Amino acid sequence: MAVPAGADPLKDEIAPTGKLRVAIAISPAGGAFWSTKTEAGGYAGVPVDLGKEMAAQLGVPVEYVTYSNSGLITDAASTGAWDVTFLPKDAERETKMSFGPIYEVADATYIVKAGSAVTNFQTLDQPGIKVAAVNGTTTMRGAMAHLKNAKVTGYQTYDEIFGLLKNGEVDAFALSRDQLNAMAKKIPGTRVLDETFKQTVTAVAVPLNHPLAAAFATKFMTDATSNGTLRRAYDNNGLKDNPIRTVTKQ
Repeated sequence: MAVPAGADPLKDEIAPTGKLRVAIAISPAGGAFWSTKTEAGGYAGVPVDLGKEMAAQLGVPVEYVTYSNSGLITDAASTGAWDVTFLPKDAERETKMSFGPIYEVADATYIVKAGSAVTNFQTLDQPGIKVAAVNGTTTMRGAMAHLKNAKVTGYQTYDEIFGLLKNGEVDAFALSRDQLNAMAKKIPGTRVLDETFKQTVTAVAVPLNHPLAAAFATKFMTDATSNGTLRRAYDNNGLKDNPIRTVTKQ
């Protein structure tokens, strides 16, 4: 069969609409995964910068497809709503997406409300303790596996949990340590526990059965780590002090 002039199998697979649709999760949490809305009506974040650079390399416009958490991005993987994303990886998500190189490793722990008597995991994991997590996330699954007695409840957005914690309506919130340290500065009296219950790894991902897209995304992130693109994305988004922590063997 003759191939039409100008046909590009990679672009047809990774950008079927003519744009690179990058799925991002919006919240004020910051970090290497979350993105934020800007006052000008655009978006900012490490995934925003990486998606823009990936689109430039492909020679197509970038379009951001927004969600309130990584679980919703995962749910949409099979719908054709997005082309590439950058999000925490775990075994359940590997059944729905093809992951490339990990570009961040974060320690997950809990922040406890102001005035709480909880000082460690042992005192946290007690009947009647209410722990919040962002619904459908790797951190929520990790917290549910970790805590045997405390009740873990999922909520759709970071903002909702922030309000519940500030008002003392939940006892704790499970998230990455860096994000919780930033939250502690905004809610006086809260405390981030010293222990770590899991490491969350964040990576580039494409929907399943997109081999050309997966290969391109893998090479893109490998190059981005070595050529300074990833470092610039961190620096542009308030993460100048954050080392890039990668996992080469999985």
